[in-house]
Amino acid sequence: MTTSAAQPALYRRRALLEWVALHSFAVGLALLFVLPFVFVVLTALMSDQQSLTRDLWPHPFAWRNLVDVWHTPGFPTWWRNTLVYAGCGTALTLLSSLPVAYALAYFRFRGRNVAMMVVIATMMLPPQVSIIPLYLVWAQDFHLTGTLWPLIIPLAFGDAFTIFLLRQFMLTVPRAYLEAARIDGCGEFRTMVSVVIPMIRPAIAAVGLFQFFYCWNDYFGPQIYASENPAAWTLSYGLQTFKSARHTDWNLTMAATVLVMAPVLILFFLAQRAFIEGVTLTGVKG
Repeated sequence: MTTSAAQPALYRRRALLEWVALHSFAVGLALLFVLPFVFVVLTALMSDQQSLTRDLWPHPFAWRNLVDVWHTPGFPTWWRNTLVYAGCGTALTLLSSLPVAYALAYFRFRGRNVAMMVVIATMMLPPQVSIIPLYLVWAQDFHLTGTLWPLIIPLAFGDAFTIFLLRQFMLTVPRAYLEAARIDGCGEFRTMVSVVIPMIRPAIAAVGLFQFFYCWNDYFGPQIYASENPAAWTLSYGLQTFKSARHTDWNLTMAATVLVMAPVLILFFLAQRAFIEGVTLTGVKG
């Protein structure tokens, strides 16, 4: 009887220890990701002298650093260029990838699987492999280097990663909905717009955020095509030049970093629910 009475208490203690261990690990892992951001923000609010010391807390808070960085010559231009690149790139990617994903998901034609394999294969090709011939085409034939057009225009022809994710999600839509729309007289385009797209909004939100984050953080593309024209620089490339020019002003460098990261973090938290839902549900069916 004594042993039987002790079993529930033993199980409760074990469950409590497991709960404490699991949550301690989760808190430690969260701190591992959060502390670098905290360090960047705190350094951004320090004075010039304090940023070179071992102090971890600003005294006083130098909010003026953010204003000074914003008024740095060229910074508003970098911000505008990044918004144009990320916004137009995301919109063009979705508009061009949705019809392709719809066709690969629902159309029956010879070579459909081969076409899907080709789309997936393009994701395995590093951009550095084709950058030289592409640069020559944009520079010599179209004369568009020094602008963001060589980065934006190709997105109007689809993106392999976006096509793949959208197709995987479309395969989860019951075909009965599509057949009902066709019986009512809807063509393929209207079926896609009126039936399929409303049902895959979480996936669209997820791939849209993926593409927006990619364009916002892209450094390689602007460095290749826009570096010769400061008026076409984006935040990622402009931040590197800002850091090089103010390599001793760590507070201003961190303030510029905060201004670059803030929109992405805000957008992620605002769209977190749709983003996580889309990532979770995408790809559940092959």
